[in-house]
Amino acid sequence: MESETLAVIRKGLQHLIDQGWKFSGITVDGRKGTITLIKQMFPETPIQFCIFHQKAIIRRNLTTKPKTECGKEIRILVSFLAFTHEPLFLDCLADIKERYHDFLEERNEQKKFMHRKLRSSLRSLTVNAPLLFTWQRYHELHIPSTTNSCDGSFAHWKNKVKIHRGLKKTRRAKMIQNLLANS
Repeated sequence: MESETLAVIRKGLQHLIDQGWKFSGITVDGRKGTITLIKQMFPETPIQFCIFHQKAIIRRNLTTKPKTECGKEIRILVSFLAFTHEPLFLDCLADIKERYHDFLEERNEQKKFMHRKLRSSLRSLTVNAPLLFTWQRYHELHIPSTTNSCDGSFAHWKNKVKIHRGLKKTRRAKMIQNLLANS
């Protein structure tokens, strides 16, 4: 089974283009290189970074109960991501970065940053911020803010395929084609 490499994603997108598909917007999960690839292939198409995946990145970095005040504030800010507007979010993010600047610059005896997970969280939010509110900027295109509906469909199909574990590769491929054709 092929893994989801950039080459596979490019091949899949090219297949859709060859079939005549047009994209008014694309929501991505944030896999490294995917956004760059999509910008190359579809330079005029709006891209939305999945809000759920952004929240998951922050949750992995900070845990569900951050100990520092900075971590707690980042977590609260991210909890409102789906319900806030871009200017307010960016103002709050800038405020957190400014207020905790000295704290985030602290280094240990080996001259390494002490709060790497907090810094990583803020960097992720800063880098991804332009793509987190695409769904608001292009409201008329009805771009989904998450990949949840797509991920949910895949989980449903995977469960159906998993029930029939013993199928040969060719039969499994036919089953998947039928599932996709009938959905």
